[in-house]
Amino acid sequence: MSDETATPQKPKPIDGRRLIAVASGKGGVGKTWFAITLSHALAHAGKKVLLFDGDLGLANVDIQLGLMPKHDVGEVIDGKITIKNAVHHYSEGGFDVLAGRSGSGSIATLPPPRILRLRQSVAEVAQNYDKVVMDLGAGVDRLVQLFAGPAEHCLLVVNEEPTSLTDAYAFIKLANKAHAAGNIRIVVNAAESQARGKKTYETLAKACQSFLHTEPPLAGVIRRDNRVREAIRAQTPLMIRSPASEAGTDVENIVSTLFAGTEG
Repeated sequence: MSDETATPQKPKPIDGRRLIAVASGKGGVGKTWFAITLSHALAHAGKKVLLFDGDLGLANVDIQLGLMPKHDVGEVIDGKITIKNAVHHYSEGGFDVLAGRSGSGSIATLPPPRILRLRQSVAEVAQNYDKVVMDLGAGVDRLVQLFAGPAEHCLLVVNEEPTSLTDAYAFIKLANKAHAAGNIRIVVNAAESQARGKKTYETLAKACQSFLHTEPPLAGVIRRDNRVREAIRAQTPLMIRSPASEAGTDVENIVSTLFAGTEG
């Protein structure tokens, strides 16, 4: 019996205490860059970290890092190798990477049973790490919600553009409807200043409070920094290329605030 015709089974409970989902309502807000920099900052703080490129079909973590990994998540989904054997150690950043497979629409449209099996595999391999950062696809589709829901934190990246806030609101609305919005934290990226970033957050929070009766807290504001673009072009993590950058410091502050006093 195929995945598509199999009788649906109740998904296994997921222990999401080590999982961090990075999501966005729309593309172009710096989600993947943030996931990479967050992983680097966590590793710099002494955590054992895996960065999972869960943007299935449009994966680009390996491109931003200048990597050519031997294996990717597509091989895991196809059953050719285990997820543990697909992991690549990125020594420059001190964290591991599970690369995606860019340009494969078949992965992006996987049937739910296979998505659930992949999610279970990620949760199982997470037991070998302090934190697993999952860079999810932009948007509000089922795959994103399935991975984001069980995570300890879902960091929703926005910028000040109205379309970014509208799409982030849609993401929160769907999660709220599924009773899975309690782990969402907002990250405002590319803000002119900390104050402007907080105003952007307040606009989104006010809409959520008024219409959804929920108010996801602010994880932090990342200031606009030209060195981010330079680092992406150089396919080098920001905290390696520009250790003293404002944006890098802001991400490190998010890590110290979000995980203050926590173990693992």
